[in-house]
Amino acid sequence: MKGSTAYASIQKRGLHIGLLPEMAAAVNPSTPIVLDHDLGVLPEAGRRLTVAKYAEYVDDLAARLSAAGVVPDERVVIYKTANADHWMLAAAVSRVGAVVVNLSPALDAATVGVLIERVDRPTLLTDGDKLDLLADVPLADLTRRVITSAGDRPDAISLASLAGSPRVKPVVRPIDEAAVITHTSGTTGIPKLVVHTPRTQGLRLVPQWRLLSLMRKKETVAIHVPFVHSRMVAAMSLALLKEYPVLLLREPDPAVVAEHFLEHRPAFIEALPNSLMEWEGLADDPRMPFASVKVFSSTFDAIHPGTMSKLLKSSARRGALFFQIYGQSEVGPAVGRAYFRHSAHKANGRCVGWAMPMGAARVRVVSRDGRRPTEQNPGRIEVAWPGIAKTYYGEQERYDSNRKGEWWGTGDVGYFTKFGCLHMLDREVDMIPGVRSSLEIEDVVLSKLSELSELVVVQGPNSEPVPVICTSDDKPLDLERWRAAVADFPQLADPVQIPQAELPRTATLKVQRLELARRFEKQLQERA
Repeated sequence: MKGSTAYASIQKRGLHIGLLPEMAAAVNPSTPIVLDHDLGVLPEAGRRLTVAKYAEYVDDLAARLSAAGVVPDERVVIYKTANADHWMLAAAVSRVGAVVVNLSPALDAATVGVLIERVDRPTLLTDGDKLDLLADVPLADLTRRVITSAGDRPDAISLASLAGSPRVKPVVRPIDEAAVITHTSGTTGIPKLVVHTPRTQGLRLVPQWRLLSLMRKKETVAIHVPFVHSRMVAAMSLALLKEYPVLLLREPDPAVVAEHFLEHRPAFIEALPNSLMEWEGLADDPRMPFASVKVFSSTFDAIHPGTMSKLLKSSARRGALFFQIYGQSEVGPAVGRAYFRHSAHKANGRCVGWAMPMGAARVRVVSRDGRRPTEQNPGRIEVAWPGIAKTYYGEQERYDSNRKGEWWGTGDVGYFTKFGCLHMLDREVDMIPGVRSSLEIEDVVLSKLSELSELVVVQGPNSEPVPVICTSDDKPLDLERWRAAVADFPQLADPVQIPQAELPRTATLKVQRLELARRFEKQLQERA
């Protein structure tokens, strides 16, 4: 089987992650998968696998899950320590015809309890450490059974004890029924559970399949995204079907990452924006760990032009580019654009891209006040295409309130330029009176002050825009340099400096802006 044949089959029948490993093995069984850590569920597997071996492990784990009692149509919540085996276990759950519910290991026990209850008595697939964390959650009442992938616990079924279970035939989910459920970032409260079907997952591969076609050789793809995220489904599917060697990274430490890049020389890097910011310093490493990179890619959040410029200049590849995709869990990739080495530093960070090739999403900007959306009067950004998620599990009314026919409201505001570029200015809930775009201010100031590691503008207790800053190594801010950098933004309040470790973040490392704003409100109340 060729990769293009497998891809065509997915476009027709949908993406079933339980079948993907064996499909990829049929394309090329020797494609390597390298990890920077051991698998929790199969520590004996080592850190260097092939796709054929990967497919065999998924088949084995599916047999164990079936022996544990997991049946088709059942919902299986996977909440465990961050590890690449999460994706392997998700594929195994899918292979027996059950519905995968991926929960981030960054979620706290109370939130996990709420989400498990919403899913209505699922099986919980976890590990010993996370099960200990859930000690105060009434799992006996909320779940059908508890299975551990590592670390035996009383009243839980151990996958290790089921080794050697007889293999089972794969069960294929209906193309328009729930297959994988992921959750939103939770920047505004309890995350929503987003339902993906085989059809919606398959359609989301379309624009990214074309992006990977830029790579003519079978070179290594490095992936550093949360193993639970819907983006992981697309990233792994595309890389394996394209026969690209995969480097799966869990550890964010720049020193560790540099060693892996020097050893494996990836040509394509997919990572979180905040991880790429953290890795900026590697651009100055004389060993040039980014020298081999042809394409940098990020899809989770807008990334600052200065970061893109540094990364691109550290690549030795001709025509190196940074491809940014704007989208969200509910809609997948919506628009995108490429940045290049000699112009990225001059780019407007608010320009998130243009509509992608035929077969991808359509985007429009709708007025908020009856007037035509413009730069001065931004409108609501909406997306339409068959790749939109089917629903929010257990919250159909909430889903329906955000959808008007075929159009989905992203919650962002922006406008189109005369050249057709979509500019995203802010989340509507984060807009501050008198501020055109908090994100734009952050782009500009970060480009002027290299000592800043993070800048977030949030609304203060009196509706004033408060810049919250973090510096490299938490060094004190030079106020004279700050005043010069923000001279064009007189509406800003005095900066508030906090240690970067104290920034409230989501599972994908987005800053929880509303939580920051609530802290200021609370401080004001405490002083009163």
